[in-house]
Amino acid sequence: MELSKKTTILFSPEVHQRLTELAYRRGKSLGELVREACAVQYGFVATEERVDAAAALAALSLPVGAPRDMKRESVPSADALLPDN
Repeated sequence: MELSKKTTILFSPEVHQRLTELAYRRGKSLGELVREACAVQYGFVATEERVDAAAALAALSLPVGAPRDMKRESVPSADALLPDN
């Protein structure tokens, strides 16, 4: 990826210190850390990567029941949890 645009971001000293330490522990620059966070948070992922991820999920063999069974086993509605008056 070509990096050709520059943005200045101001952090509090505490946040800057924590991010710098995290970047160091991950073996990345602070800029890489922030770019990755933006990509994850705002979905800047290529279509091909999304298709690959969906295919990987579809290929999983998970113990999932029928929709009717899952609905029966799920959390009750809010009305069912409220006490009767």
